Amino acid sequence: MSGPDVVVVGSGNAALCAALAASQEGARVTVFERAPEEECGGNSRFTAGSIRFAYSGLDELREVLTDLSAGEIAVTDFGSYSEDEFFDDMFRVTDYRCDPDLVESLVKRSKDTLVWLRKAGIRFVPIYGRQAFKVDGRFKFWGGLTVEASGGGPGLVDGLTAACRKRGITISYGARVVDLSFDGRDVTGVVVRRDGGRPETVPARAVVLASGGFQANPEWRTRYLGPGWELAKVRGTRFNTGDGIRMALAIGAAPYGNWSGCHAVAWDRNAPEFGDLAVGDQFQKHSYPFGIVVNANGRRFIDEGADFRNYTYAKYGAELLKQPGQFAWQIFDAKTKNLLRDEYSIRQVTRETGGSLEELLDRMEDVDSAACKAEIASYNAAVRQDIPFDPNVRDGRCTEGLAVDKSNWANTIDEPPFEAYAVTCGITFTFGGLRIDTEGRVLDTDLKPIPGLYAAGELVGGLFFHNYPGGTGLLAGAVFGRICGASAARSPAAA
Repeated sequence: MSGPDVVVVGSGNAALCAALAASQEGARVTVFERAPEEECGGNSRFTAGSIRFAYSGLDELREVLTDLSAGEIAVTDFGSYSEDEFFDDMFRVTDYRCDPDLVESLVKRSKDTLVWLRKAGIRFVPIYGRQAFKVDGRFKFWGGLTVEASGGGPGLVDGLTAACRKRGITISYGARVVDLSFDGRDVTGVVVRRDGGRPETVPARAVVLASGGFQANPEWRTRYLGPGWELAKVRGTRFNTGDGIRMALAIGAAPYGNWSGCHAVAWDRNAPEFGDLAVGDQFQKHSYPFGIVVNANGRRFIDEGADFRNYTYAKYGAELLKQPGQFAWQIFDAKTKNLLRDEYSIRQVTRETGGSLEELLDRMEDVDSAACKAEIASYNAAVRQDIPFDPNVRDGRCTEGLAVDKSNWANTIDEPPFEAYAVTCGITFTFGGLRIDTEGRVLDTDLKPIPGLYAAGELVGGLFFHNYPGGTGLLAGAVFGRICGASAARSPAAA
């Protein structure tokens, strides 16, 4: 048969891991990417590159952080993150709805997948500053998230692209796959339109779909997530409109997972409609555990300190979308200014400052300043100041007696200067998608594999429901990309 053995649709983390794994199994691989080369990489290019995995301690961590210096080790408590803790986090944050078989593959193969990526040339570094604060001269990592790809998402995509090209994998940009070739039983290739030209059929033994969710499709967002979701900003690529999901469903693939759920975060209120590669993920605003968040009515509406940021940020975007005007303001005072992440310092930020609380509130656009002043006064009076503040642990420093209490990291808002940041909902990816088995094979509505069809990445359903542990998306893309790429390479030619 002419053409590649395996076609991969997409060029993000999951897609490139699938291509690399298939090539390592001896397959001839072609990658088709809808976007032009300057916008390639899907949502992966827009991430900070954080990736979660299970490790027992420093020795196992050093298999991934191979460049870790003696100086870094001396001042850092890297701790451990056991498989049991990872399982617990996955089930807890998804309300125990995640697919146990997929989660077992995810967790059990997490470390060896990162070691595999390291051997492929991807360098990892500790996430200082965002995941560890220096207290008494020592860093302590928290929330089960320790490493990120060097260079963030762009570094990860560039490194995987280089690894694929080194193996002779063909990557075609501006090549939109518009349909699957399907003979009624087997997937036998794809129909692709290159640079807006006429569709052409490319035969293949197997096809891997890794073209993202439907978060950039406002009609699908409103259909599945609900009214109002067309108003959300899109954090990442404009090209993830659900094409891969649509093509698979059309030939009988089983829909799976949390179709009315998504990963959505606090995002700058005045960010553009889609992600900006020049800014990357810096429109996000994730230091809310160390301040308070108020809506247009001047009221708090979430427990900012319910848990580490890693376990709440992906669900709080949806709460923002429910507020009047679909926005809120994050408020901080001088006591926690030093804890704000780098993203609060970018040029493209919607920020107000004030030497007094009254001055700040007057400058916060579209907020009832009198109600907000009263809300802050009530909040300040409710803070348990007898409990020590510690940003590295769930410190139990809480409020008592409020309609919405804060569970950890509660500090009074009373020390000038004051700062406030306007945020809205930024959608990252959707949770509903295709049903796969632990070999990455797409299942039909009878729950039988569709011969020749595999899937990985954001378009896989069943892993995340309502919420998401930070850093698990890139891991899932890598783990299942690697699995389905190897499976696709072993797929027999259609009879």
